[in-house]
Amino acid sequence: MMEIGLSTASLFLKEDVENTFKIIKKLGCEVVEVFLTTFSEYKKEFADMLATRTEGLRIHSVHSLNQHFEPELFNMSPRTVRDAEELLREVLYCGKVLGASNYTFHGQARLKNKPYNVSFPEFSRRVEHICSICAEYDITLCYENVSWTLFSYPEFYTRLKEYSKSVRCTLDIKQAMLTEYPVDEYIKTMGRDINTVHLCGVKNGVTCMPIDSDFDFCTFFEKLLRAGVDAPLLLEVYSADYKTYDDLAASLDYLRVCLLRAKGEM
Repeated sequence: MMEIGLSTASLFLKEDVENTFKIIKKLGCEVVEVFLTTFSEYKKEFADMLATRTEGLRIHSVHSLNQHFEPELFNMSPRTVRDAEELLREVLYCGKVLGASNYTFHGQARLKNKPYNVSFPEFSRRVEHICSICAEYDITLCYENVSWTLFSYPEFYTRLKEYSKSVRCTLDIKQAMLTEYPVDEYIKTMGRDINTVHLCGVKNGVTCMPIDSDFDFCTFFEKLLRAGVDAPLLLEVYSADYKTYDDLAASLDYLRVCLLRAKGEM
């Protein structure tokens, strides 16, 4: 369902994740992505506690501090891969008990932002295996476009989908704007495979709140609707980009108005 929601990442360094849900509820959001930021937050005990604190909010997706283990899911060492998969399963368990159906995935980084020559048949088989692990928890792997990872250009997803049929994607507009490719090209490539959208403002190459951005959110939402996308639109901003929760509320209200206009309901 296309509606405005919030990632707990927007409250990182301001609140511990277990204390974010009451704030998010007061901000009028019903759909949430939960951002887990450290190893202790991956543990079963923490997940079980977190599931009692969600205030009835709908948890759409989980997102780990991906570089903790995701690159090692592609390691050449079987032992390293096993350890990485164990951490992945901890995060997926958390997602399952929270009721999440999607996992936001970064995969491998491009060291020093250098391009990698990816052997897509081999690489995609590995992604498909990771998708199968996610499926054990009734969760879909959503590969996110991120400027400093392998998925830093639209064609990456086209090539990946040739061999990995189970993978879906997360569209992050700030990460798209930090590359040389227009957001429209990512929409064209991802299309109906978009399960999650991350929203943030960018102005003069620097992140900001959506209400302060020169990005045309109304037109963007219209393009998503025309592409057949039916996914939550989650505000994911850096805590340094705002001062008070009133600032968060203002951008959420602004985005809600933009969505109503895109739908022709305002």
